[in-house]
Amino acid sequence: MQWTEKYRPKFFIDIRGQNLAVEKIREFIRNKNREKNSIILHGPPGTGKTALAHVTANETASELFELNASDLRNKDKLKEILRPAAEQKSLDKKGKIILIDEVDGISGVDRGGLTELLSILEETSHPVIITANDIWDKQFTPLRRKSEIIQLKEIDYKTIKDTLIFILRKEKKFVDNNILTNLSIRAKGDLRAAVNDLQTIASMKEPSIFMDERNKEVDIFSALRLIFKGKPTSDVLKIFDSVNMSLDEIILWVEENIPAEYQGEALTKAYDLLSKVDVFKGRIYKQQYWRFLLYENILLSYGISSSKRENKDTGFTSYKKPTRILKIWMNNQRTAKKKSIAQKYARYVHVGEKRAMKEFPLIRAVIISNPKIQKELRLTEEEIEYLNN
Repeated sequence: MQWTEKYRPKFFIDIRGQNLAVEKIREFIRNKNREKNSIILHGPPGTGKTALAHVTANETASELFELNASDLRNKDKLKEILRPAAEQKSLDKKGKIILIDEVDGISGVDRGGLTELLSILEETSHPVIITANDIWDKQFTPLRRKSEIIQLKEIDYKTIKDTLIFILRKEKKFVDNNILTNLSIRAKGDLRAAVNDLQTIASMKEPSIFMDERNKEVDIFSALRLIFKGKPTSDVLKIFDSVNMSLDEIILWVEENIPAEYQGEALTKAYDLLSKVDVFKGRIYKQQYWRFLLYENILLSYGISSSKRENKDTGFTSYKKPTRILKIWMNNQRTAKKKSIAQKYARYVHVGEKRAMKEFPLIRAVIISNPKIQKELRLTEEEIEYLNN
């Protein structure tokens, strides 16, 4: 049996590392006069969103009607499956809770699905729990307005390690403490992934081989956590070698998130070192002195980490994507939509794509003026939205 299922939480007290989320969902269920009848649990994979919904049903002795949104992408399916469940009372339980898991699955693939879901939320008397990895897409704006929103944070590696130790004791297994620490850090806040890896390691004679494979790549969030919260060590010096990202991008991530961790003298020192990174970066590009990459990397990792006086854990910090990268990404998204519309138009009227791009302002006005043209070109909701903005 999978350990993730065997040790799935049954009560609120079993939920680890999400105290604030547990308290908020308790308050939501207790409040019978709530203005909003749905709640959105969002956060990274493996943080306990679905588990929290199951625990809520168990704690309230409610029937749980569970649907995965990836199977309900259009209006007809929602009407056929979700609407009857939302209208009917539970036959053998005190109440009913409707769980819509991974609402990210409702997308622009088929029209009307999200609109129908919003209609059902307004009409049902049962509390609805919705889970999502990312709920901030523009298409979910109406859904966010009708729901209470609760963020589940990445679970701290110490909490993950405690959970792994608890499971090992129950299973009467032993894994080296250093491997447990490493496994907990590399899980990147994903408790489910850590438990799955633990089950694999516990059955191996040489778990170090498994860990070596897992440690080949580190995401930027784990790297920042080690830089900002850890001690300046040789591990810090090598951390960016394992991040699948260019050094220029890493610089933007560090620049964006320094103020979230450092204050006062430490903040000043960190930005001073970052400015020196920029100096070396300029020398590399202008003079082609690529050996300066070594100094750029040292200052960006060990230097930034050593800026703080104390090396104590300041708790969970939500690191942000650099705004400059975000602006570039948003511009690329707009360009991509413009190009996809121009391609569809060019194929339909038998002209070249370059001409369609050149005459796009005129083409845009024509498409906007007639919904039939939008339908004939088979434009997605995102493309129509782009044209109307």
